Amino acid sequence: MVKRVVFAVPGSLDTPTGGYAYDRRIVAELRQLGWDVECLDIGEGFPSPDEATRSAARSLLLNVPDGRPIVVDGLALGVLPDVAGEVASRHPLLGLVHHPLALEWGLSAERADALHRSEQAALALVREVVVTSPATAKLVASDYGVPAERITVARPGSDPALRSSGSRNEVPHLLSVGAVVPRKGFKLLVAALATLAELPWRLTIVGDLTRDPNEAARLQAGISQHKLTGRIEVLGAVPSERLAGLYDEADLFVLASRFEGYGMAYAEALSHGLPVIGTTAGAIPDTVPQEAGLLVAPGDAGELAGALRRVIADAELRRRLSDAALAAARTLPTWQQSGAIFATALEKFA
Repeated sequence: MVKRVVFAVPGSLDTPTGGYAYDRRIVAELRQLGWDVECLDIGEGFPSPDEATRSAARSLLLNVPDGRPIVVDGLALGVLPDVAGEVASRHPLLGLVHHPLALEWGLSAERADALHRSEQAALALVREVVVTSPATAKLVASDYGVPAERITVARPGSDPALRSSGSRNEVPHLLSVGAVVPRKGFKLLVAALATLAELPWRLTIVGDLTRDPNEAARLQAGISQHKLTGRIEVLGAVPSERLAGLYDEADLFVLASRFEGYGMAYAEALSHGLPVIGTTAGAIPDTVPQEAGLLVAPGDAGELAGALRRVIADAELRRRLSDAALAAARTLPTWQQSGAIFATALEKFA
């Protein structure tokens, strides 16, 4: 018997973010496991869709043949509780939560509260919820009222990678990877590095600049304001081959996120044996053990600068952290394992 499922995603599956990369890889693994997966683009603009997009998404989901299981990415599901109610009367629904929408950084209290209530209502209507980390599972259970027995943790997988060669000179190369949105903390990183002007370093930032053009403009303004234009390069999104080359050229990875539901870039850095500087926000400590990096309080530029100073100035510390990063990477799941866990969640009701 053919196992069929519809995977509903807001926008193009090729969007260059960790969440969409997760969706792409899980779809590929489900197909390898024999699932007939139909990818359904339910529209752009989530989690703030206009009424036309919302109506179109409703029509697309209701046009799926009755009884067919549907996975709905949380970026859309969380703001479609009314649509989820209609669809759930005709289909088994699985909600995929990368991170709760209300925990996006920079929201007003009113907007965060509205998103929380909306996502809580939507999650109450699905049969199963897949999350990407134990930390997110705890949040979904404690703050959104989803029973633990309806939650499956399917962490992102990791691909085998060679240990980074590094910059091979006396100027450590820092790499930061993530969509340029307030939650990723790039402005804070620039401010912290501005206090370390006397140290040798250079930074490359890789990530989608179109998700929040205002934040991208603020990042560039901050680099100019701190007179770091010659030391910080902002590349935007790059092809996977170019990104692999940048990981190979790096000496350490840094990302000052204010929240992560998992943090795929941190895991990729570990796979390359890069020392990691990050924060204690969300699921980051689940991914980065203390032996492999320095994690500081989110939003604290002083602590971040202190961690950067230690690692930039101490090659022996970088070597120890690098060894521990490689050891940690060996404990991460493969995409095959992650796909099998996701399939198990689907098979509960398929």
